[in-house]
Amino acid sequence: MKELLTSVIQMNDEERRIYIDENGTQLIDQMLEHIGYPEDELRDKLNYRLFIELLSTQIFSKQQMKQLTLTLRESDFLFLHIGEKGTDSVFTRSFSALWLTGLLYVDAQVPFLTTEEAIETLHACSPYLNREKDVRGFLDTKGWALAITHGADLSSAIVSHPSFELKLAPILLEGIKTSLWKEEVFTNDEDERFIQIIEKLILKEYPETILIEWVEQVFDKLEFTLMTTGYTPNYFAARTNTLAPLYEKFIFPTKIHKKNA
Repeated sequence: MKELLTSVIQMNDEERRIYIDENGTQLIDQMLEHIGYPEDELRDKLNYRLFIELLSTQIFSKQQMKQLTLTLRESDFLFLHIGEKGTDSVFTRSFSALWLTGLLYVDAQVPFLTTEEAIETLHACSPYLNREKDVRGFLDTKGWALAITHGADLSSAIVSHPSFELKLAPILLEGIKTSLWKEEVFTNDEDERFIQIIEKLILKEYPETILIEWVEQVFDKLEFTLMTTGYTPNYFAARTNTLAPLYEKFIFPTKIHKKNA
């Protein structure tokens, strides 16, 4: 598989177009088969790299991109063994989220999904961040897992899509809130990804009053947990995860604004 991916990567665009025209279905099937392969070089540096190059140079046909999207959103990929922690299934889920992120951004610019298919895809993918339990980052020779990071990127792509419906916002916000309490302190820019989701909701004119209420609920949970269970490791992890993105980005500026008003 490495030899095949390397050979296609080394082709120029015209050679790739000819190759995909003749062998696209077989290649895509093989790429999907290895999307979550637990080795960094094959999964990330070759398989994902080729996917992005084919996507960005518009070598995939619209039908191929549609089929990829409809396949990746299902239980064998984005939701494969969802809820597991510490197993290699995380790579399939995480990289399915990453591939879907790229596909949704392309569909937003050059549609290949029908409106109905797009809406169904956004609805299908929205619960992912909330349901993902594996928070691991870099795993020695297996490379980056980053399921939460890629899940947040997918959430951002969902909000950015023209078919996004505001009724999906509570699901995405619940995904952020749940992620803050997954018993680990995030160290791989997850907080910045969470903020991007909120910023894009603001651009979509999601009601400010509801966002403020959501932020208050996030901090209320911290206070309630402290009162009921005390200074546990889980509390401190959640506190760090919460303060990093929300306080500096939203709470502190609001206080300064009120002070100067």
